[in-house]
Amino acid sequence: MIGGHTTEGAELAFGLTCNGTAPPDQLWRNSGLQPNQVLILTKALGTGTLFAADRQLKTKGEWIDGAIASMLLSNQAASKCLRRFGATACTDVTGFGLLGHLMEMVQTSRVAVELHLEAIPVLQGAQETTQQGIVSSLYAQNSQIARYLHNPKIASLHPRYPLLFDPQTSGGLLAALPPDRVTDCLADLKCLGYGDSRAIGTVVPISVQQHNPITLLC
Repeated sequence: MIGGHTTEGAELAFGLTCNGTAPPDQLWRNSGLQPNQVLILTKALGTGTLFAADRQLKTKGEWIDGAIASMLLSNQAASKCLRRFGATACTDVTGFGLLGHLMEMVQTSRVAVELHLEAIPVLQGAQETTQQGIVSSLYAQNSQIARYLHNPKIASLHPRYPLLFDPQTSGGLLAALPPDRVTDCLADLKCLGYGDSRAIGTVVPISVQQHNPITLLC
């Protein structure tokens, strides 16, 4: 077994795991990013901050309803759609947040990425709660990934910046597609119910000396 999570607390916890087999030629890895590809995110961000705010009684019912609806939306149909349109790399966005999972893809693929902050989908209310300083308990750990950003000082002023580190529960898929397939893929994703799907960035070549491979475009 590789990976997993640990928990600490006063409550007794019970966890399960599932194993399976798959044909090697059908496995999707996070190491297949290629320069000039476009990154697609299939779900909006914000479950971490919204449920942290809910525990403090500082959120709205409709915000939580929206977050739950997003969490209940299975990634199965989205994965089939992305495969149909030629995705070469894919990962889910969960506890490490968008940047944490993206950085794993960048490092294993040996490329760089430009992310458009305005394009990143956000759950209703999530931007408001982060602006109040309400974040998940995992936020501090996730935010350490900022050391890999090319322009953190400028980007940190953007209201969506904190959500890059927000841990997701049942988050969406992050995949890389050829640029000429993106428009049709997004149209199909939205027809399948993934209304928050967006093209959020571009894969670019990396230089030998480049230690900060993620650039945030405001």
